[in-house]
Amino acid sequence: MISSTQNSNPASSVYASLNAKNSSATSATGDANSAANVQDRFLKLLVTQMKNQDPLNPMDNAQVTSQMAQLSTVSGIDKLNTTLQALSTSMTSAQSLSATTMIGRSVLVPGNQMEVASGQGFGGINLTQAADSVQLTIKNSAGEVVRTMDLGAQQAGVLPLAWNGLTDSGAQAPDGKYQISAKAVLAGQSSNPAMLAFGTVNAVTQGAQGAQLEVGQLGAFSLADIKQIM
Repeated sequence: MISSTQNSNPASSVYASLNAKNSSATSATGDANSAANVQDRFLKLLVTQMKNQDPLNPMDNAQVTSQMAQLSTVSGIDKLNTTLQALSTSMTSAQSLSATTMIGRSVLVPGNQMEVASGQGFGGINLTQAADSVQLTIKNSAGEVVRTMDLGAQQAGVLPLAWNGLTDSGAQAPDGKYQISAKAVLAGQSSNPAMLAFGTVNAVTQGAQGAQLEVGQLGAFSLADIKQIM
């Protein structure tokens, strides 16, 4: 007669225990101890099962090997998750520390706003491909075009802009916020490249998506949003 111990499934007990431990783990040390305890329980159950097996109907070696391989896989994944979590935390801290070096630096970020102060305004154009010609249009807060500039042929990449505040009529535009847009032409095909706004990084905050750079009134941007450091 086969013992009831043989009918139990060590792997099932181990998996259930491992899931319960994972749901309540609160530290890397606790997770490591949990994994070690799970392995000990599995081996004890396996040894007990083998001691009480029916000599006329012994356990299948392939089944034992499979159960041990499954436990090893689950344990390995648990350790890998702990390692990846620690690595992610370390990388996040390093990114935040690196981002603080940007405070006080002037940058170009996605945006079509140009701030004119003391008769000077700065911005940029992000060209994904070369252009035979590029035309810049500047509008005031009322949506009126105050200046158009032909920038000629340009290579792909970030094109910084500087405006002296002079309108098409030669008058000096008042300080304030303006909207910029551009049209690029290549082989007769026109497109509207992405515009870049100029600002200064004044703070760094840590969010769910990593370090965020506060660029004045332009808002918060990730490190990947920084197209050029001036």
